[in-house]
Amino acid sequence: MNERSFYYIGIAFFGMINGIFNPLFFFVFQISVYLMAAPLFGSTGAIAYFSSLMLSTATIIIGGIPAALYERYVGATEDSTVVSLWIWLACTALLTLPAIGNFLDIGL
Repeated sequence: MNERSFYYIGIAFFGMINGIFNPLFFFVFQISVYLMAAPLFGSTGAIAYFSSLMLSTATIIIGGIPAALYERYVGATEDSTVVSLWIWLACTALLTLPAIGNFLDIGL
């Protein structure tokens, strides 16, 4: 494992926690029931999984925007730098703050 793997693991962990325990989950679930009932055959479990996956993906994408802007500003042409990975991890952690209370109450 290289040095960057731990950053990716942390980013994925924060995305997972936010996808499962975010208070917006029920709002996203209601939208998903309306939009994805036919493609997911009305399966409540599949729709809940899809909603959680949407929140996790959105967390990782939105958290990566400041890191991408930093890389653009610095002019990095190769793979992500350590500083941009720190920015990505920190922004993902900040986006996960609303879900931390539920995570600590319920546990994993």
